Amino acid sequence: MKMELQSLQSSLIPNHFSRKSAPKTCLRCRKDKLNVGIPSKAFANAGKNVNPFVILNNASERVDAETAVVVEKPPARARRFEVFSGQPTPFGATARDGGVNFAVSSGNASSATLCLINLSDLPEKRVTEQIALDPTNNRTGDVWHVFLKGDFEDMVYGYRFDGSFSPEDGLYFDSSKILIDPYAKAVVSRGEYGALGPDEECWPQMACVVPSINDEFDWEGDLPLKFPQRDLVIYEMHVRGFTRHESSNSKFPGTYRGLVEKLDHLKKLGINCIELMPCHEFNELEYYSYNSVLGDYKVNFWGYSTINYFSPMARYSSAGVGKYGLGAVNEFKYLVREAHKRGIEVIMDVVFNHTAEGNENGPILSFRGLDNSVFYMLAPKGEFYNYSGCGNTFNCNHPIVRQFILDCLRYWVTEMHVDGFRFDLASILTRSSSLWDAVNVYGDAIEGEAITIGTPLSSPPLIDMISNDPILHGVKLIAEAWDCGGLYQVGIFPHWGIWSEWNGKYRDIVRQFIKGTDGFAGAFAECLCGSPNLYQEGGRKPWNSINFVCAHDGFTLADLVTYNSKHNLANGEDNKDGENHNNSWNCGQEGEFASISVKKLRRRQMRNFFLCLMVSQGVPMIYMGDEYGHTKGGNNNTYCHDNFVILYSKAILHYILTLFIIDLAVSLFILNELPLYLQINYFRWDKMEEAESDFFRYCCLMTKFRHECESLGLNDFPTAERLQWHGHTPATPDWSDTSRFVAFTLIDSVKGELYIAFNASHIGVTVALPERPGYRWEPLVDTSKAAPYDFLSDDLADRDTAVRQYAHFLDSNLYPMLSYSSIILSLSPDDNI
Repeated sequence: MKMELQSLQSSLIPNHFSRKSAPKTCLRCRKDKLNVGIPSKAFANAGKNVNPFVILNNASERVDAETAVVVEKPPARARRFEVFSGQPTPFGATARDGGVNFAVSSGNASSATLCLINLSDLPEKRVTEQIALDPTNNRTGDVWHVFLKGDFEDMVYGYRFDGSFSPEDGLYFDSSKILIDPYAKAVVSRGEYGALGPDEECWPQMACVVPSINDEFDWEGDLPLKFPQRDLVIYEMHVRGFTRHESSNSKFPGTYRGLVEKLDHLKKLGINCIELMPCHEFNELEYYSYNSVLGDYKVNFWGYSTINYFSPMARYSSAGVGKYGLGAVNEFKYLVREAHKRGIEVIMDVVFNHTAEGNENGPILSFRGLDNSVFYMLAPKGEFYNYSGCGNTFNCNHPIVRQFILDCLRYWVTEMHVDGFRFDLASILTRSSSLWDAVNVYGDAIEGEAITIGTPLSSPPLIDMISNDPILHGVKLIAEAWDCGGLYQVGIFPHWGIWSEWNGKYRDIVRQFIKGTDGFAGAFAECLCGSPNLYQEGGRKPWNSINFVCAHDGFTLADLVTYNSKHNLANGEDNKDGENHNNSWNCGQEGEFASISVKKLRRRQMRNFFLCLMVSQGVPMIYMGDEYGHTKGGNNNTYCHDNFVILYSKAILHYILTLFIIDLAVSLFILNELPLYLQINYFRWDKMEEAESDFFRYCCLMTKFRHECESLGLNDFPTAERLQWHGHTPATPDWSDTSRFVAFTLIDSVKGELYIAFNASHIGVTVALPERPGYRWEPLVDTSKAAPYDFLSDDLADRDTAVRQYAHFLDSNLYPMLSYSSIILSLSPDDNI
């Protein structure tokens, strides 16, 4: 979620509700703060203390009068539910024995109340029935619990906790708030994505689904695919963005079901693992504020701001909150099942580094109202540490919190059948918790133990638990091994031999070398080998490196070769947000409007990057849309857009026309060709169709080639018996600072021997090929050629003719490489001998 080159060391304890790349204005504040874009509806009769309503607490003393919860005083009638003591485990709501057991942990609360709410009462924020929990009969240790029998039809639930409201002590108990159960399996709120709640609220009351023994899903015998990680080709994608554009022609655009409709596209591309950007319940209206640049409102499109970790995002479901929110649960299961049928694993991007509650000015939704000092990393005076850059830091290594995270991961594996997880800002998971001490973690004091809050731990308890858990040990575990507090752990993340990492160093080095920067030839060679300089000494393997050139935050592949600088004005932050150091190159002209020669070079560079990904040891990851050249108009931080983005103002258009218009025909051509706006976060299926026989074809053939090659997914780092380096002449590699050429031969048990070379220089070169008596080199891939001759596949109609064009060079064991190009040659028996 965050580019590692950015760090926020100076704001680890913020005094505002900050978010990386988000509006700096607090969007949900207390009475003495400015509420921007979030109308707040007071509960009915909130300001009156008259029958038949009773105010449950004097909210005005806590500067929260405008959001006080009001319940009707229970009439003199029989209870709707039979109430029993209940059991302290399992946490959450559990259907059993003809009823439902509720259990939730809060050690600092003085009282707890279970609130049952009819769906018809939820929009009015009215509690239908409340059950006060007796500290003697309904509490075991720090766990509050109750067992109910009765009619739960159309019922949802939440909790109210009372206790001290003392932010300086880290306590935020407020009995006027109905809180979400952290263990809730589905959350009911707004049903339509982007639609405001009652009275145009961005934060309408949310509630939890009551489970039933009748909640079933037919998995049709689904079992984990358990692909070896070295064989994966990962596709990072956004559920809504994948099919929301009208050109998708999806019956269920922007949903889990819509994604299922397009799984065959991914299969054709050679994808066998999708990495879903956050699908836990979040509020897309969290950033809702007016964007004067575009004249509309911002949203939280990416979803890196979790409200509930057990619940799938309801508004990614075609059912919305239908079936009491369980429609989203079943649709997510349907997605996983159908992906598995096509041989595609599903990895979830999980955000355990912070939550949507922000810092002291954020809303009280769940964790903060349950036990703020337990769930968040706090300074001695109650301030929120901000290692996430988003206002708070989840207290991951606290015993209660790490057990919660473990339970959550287990649930998604056992109940939802996911195949693994990518942990956003995972370095936070290695930091010591609030009130850290050896007794807290290990049970015994350690001589000389003095660890401050947030200190990186060499053996973090949470990572230890996940790594050695019998359920989680066999799933894919991927760390984004940095955070916004300056902690950078690529290559040194605590791994227990099973954790992989987003290899940010691979991204930076490959970008630098391919665009022709001096001094990176040796580092580039390390990347091709799976980064042994990072992973070999620690006992890890090439597949522990997740190789990528582009991801959701940053430039797309097309923008990487089109823009030298970010163009983020559409975000409404004066182009101050997003990463400034992109290691990009526009190939000679900035932006979409460029000469034909520049556009050809850009396409060549895109092919170079993709070839590099496919021939590198490790696990390649492709970003959604890169297979057809998706552009975001140079915006490298599109977190807030679910709409059209204007690329050029009238002034800029006038300037372009003034410079370039010669006559009316040229004017009309420019206006026709120049994109005026983009739906920057939506996959463009119409553009994909245009690339079907061009770049998309090339990408499909390259992934197919990788899958066919035994040598491109090694279980260990290549040695001299398999790999030999070359320069412009055989066996003479040039590792000098001025070298822009890297070549190697690779022994493959399926393809024979391969010659792969990269010329990142602006000067072409004719390379001498290694002598192989009785054999000759044949061209397979040359990124300097236009489609379809960039990849000479077996089914290419005039393949033999194309191969013969190289004959006069290959007969002399030579090959001409243009500037900024890469090639793959294969060794075949020489029929002329």
